[in-house]
Amino acid sequence: MSQYYLAVDIGASSGRHILGSIEDGRITLEEVYRFENGLVKKDGELCWELDRLFQEILNGMKKCKELGKIPVSMGIDTWGVDYVLLDENEQVLGNTVGYRDRRTTGMDEKVYEIISPEDLYARTGIQKQIFNTIYQLMAVKENHPEYMKAAKDFIMVPDYFHYLLTGNKVNEYTNATTAQLVNPVTKDWDYELIEMLGYNKEMFRPLSMPGTVVGSLKEEIANEVGFQLQVVLPATHDTGSAVLSVPANDDDFMYISSGTWSLMGLERKEADCSMASMKANLTNEGGYDYRFRYLKNIMGLWMIQSVRHELNDAYSFAQLCEMAEKENDFPSRVDVNDDCFLSPDNMTEEIKDYCRRTGQKVPETIGQLATVIYQSLADSYGETVKEMEALSGRTYSRIHIVGGGCNADYLNRLTAKATGKSVHAGPTEATAIGNLVAQMLKDDVFASVEEARDTIYHSFNIKEYN
Repeated sequence: MSQYYLAVDIGASSGRHILGSIEDGRITLEEVYRFENGLVKKDGELCWELDRLFQEILNGMKKCKELGKIPVSMGIDTWGVDYVLLDENEQVLGNTVGYRDRRTTGMDEKVYEIISPEDLYARTGIQKQIFNTIYQLMAVKENHPEYMKAAKDFIMVPDYFHYLLTGNKVNEYTNATTAQLVNPVTKDWDYELIEMLGYNKEMFRPLSMPGTVVGSLKEEIANEVGFQLQVVLPATHDTGSAVLSVPANDDDFMYISSGTWSLMGLERKEADCSMASMKANLTNEGGYDYRFRYLKNIMGLWMIQSVRHELNDAYSFAQLCEMAEKENDFPSRVDVNDDCFLSPDNMTEEIKDYCRRTGQKVPETIGQLATVIYQSLADSYGETVKEMEALSGRTYSRIHIVGGGCNADYLNRLTAKATGKSVHAGPTEATAIGNLVAQMLKDDVFASVEEARDTIYHSFNIKEYN
């Protein structure tokens, strides 16, 4: 009889429950439940609906019961940087504001009044992104100091869900590093920095690593879903889980975790907090087993997702790729990392305005818009390869693309051309696989990360582009 593990993978637009097991030496996956996610306006702020999302987590667990496939453990991963503050009565303080909200506008300057950008990077190794937790907390300090004072616990979104399931509070390491408040040498919160910024340091709990057992389900939760299990920390930052599933064990590759964001980088044992690294806007996020994800955040498929939504989702991503390829010779390009594309009122018009402002031909058709996005993304990948190879002092032969974006055949071919590298696309369900693998490693299903990655390579179809 199969032993099942449950990965709950929640992204910015949807979430899903995926059961994993080992059959004939291969990892098998079964998606048992899917639900929608997205930011909603509340009190003029863009917020996550955490209460609804938690109910969806329970709904998916009940589906496992209905199927008669009871997992021995589960773990939840989400996006990074967002969090909740809990008061002494375990109540959430204020709205759970999402990272695309504009409350952080100008908060970087408030932070830099206390510590320079250079010193901040030297201490944390994390690239400046205006939505990082450090700037979100400055917005709380400036606009709601009563929340900062009353907060007993700072807990990031996936760990909040783990708390609701078990009653136990932890802060998982990989997600915590996205806050820009963790020291890459001590691999713990930089409490001195936290005090300098005037944040309540008492609310930051010690960090826990993937593989840590959070606890069993609370009795009322177990009764509601119909079974008991252990909650085990995966790399709760979705990119941390995705990178764990890269099917390679040598050191001759770069990776792209391709989804709403494109996270492109290397896996390293030590962080690079140099000024050259800062200038290239590279980041040193925590990974499984204290490996560093040395990478650049690139806007990714968010742009094409937004254009698709503005077309009422009338076209599949495969159709958009086909239309883009027919307009392959359209000449205009955009800087996909420009802040104007982070949260525009209308992505289609923002792309057109950018081309107009920069004196380029304005895309008019869907295919032209799509080819501008895909070719601009590939160009950004090419530039990032050059930067990372220059900083690391070596070259790499191939790029592994994992995650949903690895299905974009047109973009994969553009990436191979723009980077001059062999591109290996797959697995698609990288984040869920990495989540499951962390649980399996805890249970000694695999003896090592290397064995797990070798199993991933032989379990899923990997397509090569040259």
